[in-house]
Amino acid sequence: MVELLTNMEINFLLYIQESVRTPWLDPIVTFLTGLGNAGWIWILLSALLLIPKKTRKIGIISFLSLFASLIVNNLLLKNLVGRIRPYDACQTLLPLVAKPVDASFPSGHTGSSFASAYVMYRYLPKREGVAAIVLAALIGLSRLYVGVHYPSDVLTGVLTGLWSGYLAKWAYRRFFGKIKW
Repeated sequence: MVELLTNMEINFLLYIQESVRTPWLDPIVTFLTGLGNAGWIWILLSALLLIPKKTRKIGIISFLSLFASLIVNNLLLKNLVGRIRPYDACQTLLPLVAKPVDASFPSGHTGSSFASAYVMYRYLPKREGVAAIVLAALIGLSRLYVGVHYPSDVLTGVLTGLWSGYLAKWAYRRFFGKIKW
């Protein structure tokens, strides 16, 4: 059963490679995927939220969510599951970015993106919150386009990211008191 699902996912990634990738879109998507490298865009946005007093709590919660995502995705699940990357499972799948050296499952880019974006969506004005979710989704989808993750890696990254954001909100309330918005 697992082999069947893996083959379906690889076929989907090959479809993206053969039918969706285009020379004009490649640099745009590789730029988007680069925004998620080491979660730097989310670290930057969280740091910016720390500056005004009005958004400082949101910045703290966002940092907590990134920390939770790092622990869950990169330290626990990647090491426990140890799933090989799709380009290692299928030699005809060619990644558009440097080959990551860690395990494939789950997508850390997607996890950190959705962890921080969830917090921003939950607590910032609607326009900024929706923009954060859209950016998180684009980063997650970019991981498929560039050929470094299976769809289930990205989907799990979405779920663990949302969970990390919720956990951060809970931890902030539990350890730092009620948030007054």
